[in-house]
Amino acid sequence: MQNNVSGDLGPFFNSPHVGEASKPSFVGRSASFECGAVLRLSLHIDDSHKIIEAKFKAAGCSFLVASASLLIDKVIGQTTAEAAAIAQEVGDLDETWGDLAGERSECVTMAHEALLSAIQNYSDSARDGWEGDEALICTCFCVSEHTIEREIQEKGLRTISEVTASCNAGGGCRSCYSLIEDILEEVNGKW
Repeated sequence: MQNNVSGDLGPFFNSPHVGEASKPSFVGRSASFECGAVLRLSLHIDDSHKIIEAKFKAAGCSFLVASASLLIDKVIGQTTAEAAAIAQEVGDLDETWGDLAGERSECVTMAHEALLSAIQNYSDSARDGWEGDEALICTCFCVSEHTIEREIQEKGLRTISEVTASCNAGGGCRSCYSLIEDILEEVNGKW
């Protein structure tokens, strides 16, 4: 297996992604009890739900720093929904790390967890600040309560995965799962 990451991880220590994202920023954290590493990731998101800046602070090994830097490279310019999909797919570690993937998978997982946590914080904030006529349930895909109710009624949906397949609600950061469950119970209870 070809290792695509050189043995010299020095460039990651000079990453332009180290630090704090511009305000307002949304923060996600992750930690490892196994090795004691911690990661803090902050995102600056524009009005079109795109990540325009992402920064991190890490106390851990060079693989954690490299993992966070590589992940940020993937999500800059992506919408929160696209970034959440990336965060949920840790992917093929062998592709990036070669033979080192197995022993360092926790570092990659920590970076993904911190990103997903930051996106969930953004989604919670967007829902709290929503001023539309209908309740916004899924901020990643801008799906309203009415849309979810209609899909459940018209298609006889019973699970969150069915709702996600039907209208994308819940397909991003998943912070709306409990709200979708409540809507499922309410609508299906009326039948």
